[in-house]
Amino acid sequence: MTSPALPPAVVAALRCPVCGDAVGLAGRMLRCPRGHAFDLAKQGYVNLLHAKIPSGTADTSDMVAARAEFLGAGHYAGLAGRLAERVAPSLGSGLVVDAGAGTGYYLARVLQEAGGATGLALDVSALALRRAARAHDRLGAAVWNLWEPWPVATGSASVLLNVFAPRNGAEFHRVLRPGGSLFVVSPQAAHLRELASVVDLLEVDGRKEERLEGALAGFFEPVAREEHTVRLTLSPVDVRRVVLMGPNAHHPERLKRLDDVHEPLGVTASFVLSEYRRTP
Repeated sequence: MTSPALPPAVVAALRCPVCGDAVGLAGRMLRCPRGHAFDLAKQGYVNLLHAKIPSGTADTSDMVAARAEFLGAGHYAGLAGRLAERVAPSLGSGLVVDAGAGTGYYLARVLQEAGGATGLALDVSALALRRAARAHDRLGAAVWNLWEPWPVATGSASVLLNVFAPRNGAEFHRVLRPGGSLFVVSPQAAHLRELASVVDLLEVDGRKEERLEGALAGFFEPVAREEHTVRLTLSPVDVRRVVLMGPNAHHPERLKRLDDVHEPLGVTASFVLSEYRRTP
C-alpha cells in the first residue's frame, strides 16, 4: 500500500514553523527556501512541532484506540452527518481546517459531503494523526500545538471546524478567509451524565458556553446554534471506550469502577453545534 501524501492544497496552505516561509513538497519532505525541512511520517502526516508538549496534553495510544473504536461503532454518526450537512454549503472547493481533529472522523465526513474540498487536520497528538492522515484521500494532517501561532497561511481556510477541542480565537480569525465560517461542537451539561453512576467523571464546565463566547469575542459573530440530544445504549465495552477516549483517561484514579460495568447502560449524548462568521 502506498503511503499517503499531503494534498497540494494542504501543502500550499502550510508554512514553515521556524521562519514562516511557504513550504514545498519534495518526495517525502516539506522544505522551505531557507532549508528548514520536515519529514512526512510513513502514515502520511507531518510533525511541525519543535517543542515538547506537557505530559497529559496529547492523546495516548490507548485514548486514540478507544476513540477510533467508539466512533467507528457509529454512536456519533448523527452528529457527524449533521455537521457535514451544515458545513458543505459554506465550503465548496475550498480548504477546511479542523482544529483539534483527533483521528479525523468529523473532517472525513465533511469531505465526503463536500466533494471538491480539501481538509487539513491539526492536532497535538501524532498518534491520533496517524489515523487522520488515512481517513480520507483529500485530507492532510500536521502535528501542532493549537495554543501557539499556527504554521498555516493567513486567510487560507474557507471553513474552520472545532469539535470538542481548544479554541484559539485569534488564530481562528487569522487563518480563516474574510467572511468564512467557524463551526464549533461542544458538550452540554447533560452530556453522558449517566456515566457518573459508574465512574468519577470530570464535570462539564457549566460556564462552557460563556467561555466559548469569550474566547471568540471580537473575532467572530454568532450565526446559528443547534442543540442535539440522543439516547444511546452502550455496551460495557463502549462505556469503557467513551470514558477512555476523553480527558478522563489522564486521571486513572477516577476510572477504577469501570471494571464493575457488566451490563449495557443507557446514556444521554447532548451537544451544541454553533456556527460563527468571521468579523472583518
